[in-house]
Amino acid sequence: MSSIVGLQGNFKGNDIIKMLNASKNRGPDSSGVFLGEISLDIDLDTFKDDNEYEIGFGYNLLDIYDSYDRISPCQPVSKNNLVMAFDGVLYNFNTIRNFLKKVGCEDEIVSDGQALVNLIDFYNKKDLLSAIQSALHLVDGDFAFAVWDGENLAIARDSLGVRPLFYAVSNELCAFASSRDSLYELGFEEIQTLKPENILFNWDDVAPAQNIYEKIMEVDASKLDKLLKLSVSKRVEGLDKLGVIFSGGVDSSILALLLEEISCNKKLDITLYAVGSEGSKDLEAAKYASEYLGLPLKTQTVTPELIKKHLGDVVHAIGDDNLMKIGVGLTTYFATRMIHEDGLKVAISGQGADELFGGYNRYLKSYENGDLEWEIREDISNMYHVNLERDDACSMLNSVEIRLPFLDNNLVEYAINLPVKNKISGSEDVLRKNVLRKFAFNEGLDKEIAYRPKKAAQYGTGIDKILRKKIIKEIDLSELV
Repeated sequence: MSSIVGLQGNFKGNDIIKMLNASKNRGPDSSGVFLGEISLDIDLDTFKDDNEYEIGFGYNLLDIYDSYDRISPCQPVSKNNLVMAFDGVLYNFNTIRNFLKKVGCEDEIVSDGQALVNLIDFYNKKDLLSAIQSALHLVDGDFAFAVWDGENLAIARDSLGVRPLFYAVSNELCAFASSRDSLYELGFEEIQTLKPENILFNWDDVAPAQNIYEKIMEVDASKLDKLLKLSVSKRVEGLDKLGVIFSGGVDSSILALLLEEISCNKKLDITLYAVGSEGSKDLEAAKYASEYLGLPLKTQTVTPELIKKHLGDVVHAIGDDNLMKIGVGLTTYFATRMIHEDGLKVAISGQGADELFGGYNRYLKSYENGDLEWEIREDISNMYHVNLERDDACSMLNSVEIRLPFLDNNLVEYAINLPVKNKISGSEDVLRKNVLRKFAFNEGLDKEIAYRPKKAAQYGTGIDKILRKKIIKEIDLSELV
């Protein structure tokens, strides 16, 4: 995870620095800019540039990888006439690197950004848009990036929108950034979100021919085991320690269990992090599940005073005074704050399981109306601006990258095509997520965990109750936005 920013039009180099300073929390380890030429490892406090430019990129690094063959270097990166700023992770990094070697690439590729810019360069036959589209057919990852070829600017985003990307367009100046705050810093007010899998090419929005999650296909219900284990494995490759945002529910417990299995074969230190008010359902369930799994658990007991102290930052980051979003956002914020305090930079989250496998209570009505399959597809398509941007904003306040195994491309495509009966068995099925719960039980979780009823984070933690009874009577949330 990192922060990327960019401007095109008439601006000064210092404007890029302002944008980077506004999103430094997303990448506190190093910064770089492209302003006519690439400058790496700059000091944002002392770097000054009053020169005028027509195109520029900026980059803040969250340094995650540090091994002999895969690192997280500062950016932007370049290849021939291409300059790129890349935020994200390629889960098939080794596959792409091996492909590039086979087709004659002589560069030493040690980072995800280098792999992608070289892949685009390989396909680039004087048509940047086609080159990016061809490259992305081979890419498995969560990302947002911008690339400039000297004439054309292209900005792209992954197929679900796990990585954020905002932009603003005016007659004088156009801009993009990982954070809204970077755009607000330059006075932009009309801010748009780039849709998942879309490419903004010279500021025109180019949609894919067909979103892969719109396809309807036959699937084998027995493949869940293989797909979910592979998804978790990909997201911890190159890591030796991480945190799990943990509620003790079936989703986070499955992930913790699969991570524990992985740790039997490779060095991987796993710590669970749970949030809740004293005596809350999530804290009780997390303590029970952590003992069952034999994994260490750290907890944050939330109080009205603690919430008041951090509420302003969270509401501003979310950009919304919706109580549901704030309740979930605070949960993510407090969990990742503990993770950051322990020196970790990556967290695993169960986000997406409820949408894929019919976990929400409202899906019962959709089931009765025969609309469940349609509503799940709609929810998956809209997760990027409903859930993902909220969670990303709150975790990055603590400079922690969230990875989402349930939102692996192959797993999503499989899950949305599962027959409804594998998710909800009938209008009285209060537990829901049948196939996932069955997998959890067969994999080794006991009934107490595998069949724990769904409790939304804002309620399970007790945060919603505190907000309604202790906070909103005293504080105008809209002012915090």
